[in-house]
Amino acid sequence: MAVVTLGLMLLGFSRLGLGAALVGETRQVPLQPQAARGADALKALYRRPASIPFPKDNPYTPEKAALGKRLYFDTRLSLTSAQSCGSCHSPSLGWGDGLAVGVGHGMNKLGRHSPTVVNAAWGDIFMWDGRLATLEDQALGPIQSPGEMNMPLDKLMARLQTITEYKPMFASVFSQEGMTPKTLAKAIATYERTIVSERAPFDRWIEGDEKAISEEAKRGFVVFNDKAQCAACHEGWNFTNEGFQDIGLPSDDSGRGQFLPAVIKMQHAFKTPSLREITHRAPYMHDGSLATLEQVVDHYDGGGIDRPSRSDLMKPLGLTPDEKSDLVAFLKTLTSDLTPTAAPVLPR
Repeated sequence: MAVVTLGLMLLGFSRLGLGAALVGETRQVPLQPQAARGADALKALYRRPASIPFPKDNPYTPEKAALGKRLYFDTRLSLTSAQSCGSCHSPSLGWGDGLAVGVGHGMNKLGRHSPTVVNAAWGDIFMWDGRLATLEDQALGPIQSPGEMNMPLDKLMARLQTITEYKPMFASVFSQEGMTPKTLAKAIATYERTIVSERAPFDRWIEGDEKAISEEAKRGFVVFNDKAQCAACHEGWNFTNEGFQDIGLPSDDSGRGQFLPAVIKMQHAFKTPSLREITHRAPYMHDGSLATLEQVVDHYDGGGIDRPSRSDLMKPLGLTPDEKSDLVAFLKTLTSDLTPTAAPVLPR
């Protein structure tokens, strides 16, 4: 994905106070050298980027983001006009839904937990199983899915044509293309890319405020990067390497393995989620099976189910009770006080 640099002032994100770093940079975190360097040396690996990446074929404009926000919260994009993108990815719940697994068309339970869309602009691949390559693809996927919003695109476009106020908005933003499934996806994806986690206590600590987090959390940061080996997958400022791992959860879901059946390590493998805004996003994991951060840490400490597909990184860690407590304290520092998101006035 090509990246263009956009000043956050244009997006109204000056309050985020992002530090200087290469946008979208992915860093592999070698465990032992980092442990030797200590917490101060590790901080540079986690500094926030200076701007939000947008693809060349879908550059940012304020008008496009505003149109995308209306579409994101418009329940008329679902067959029954009962659901919107914001139903499963709500700003009130860390841009998730707070449920173990999502609820779709007809109030039917879905098979997986609704992932957050926070920091989706930095995503390389989308959905728990990586089946969609771009955020534009992701925007259309749930709309069409029979189990989710259940709205065929031809019916959706016909419905939007009857909403008079949408026509001039699309014409203004997409003067050459007009109102199409492709431009609808571009608008929603543009809005989603503006959903960025704000400065958390961890970021203030990284920037030099030693009082921003507790001594317990500081010790947890070292555990995170050393003994617990969390940073092997949850790397960089967004705390994810965008990779796929089987972490040994007792689930029959094949995950990424559905698309790579010949690759043993991709069986039961799911995308590594960001840890940003983590305390807003319980329950956890692709199946929503772990209710608390303490349960998450216990799972990793135990190593999960031993099977051929299990990640080589998953093994019993031998964390002490104090180390577990410190690790949870650190994870909680990754949550910010998200600015409330006002619901848009929808076109009529």
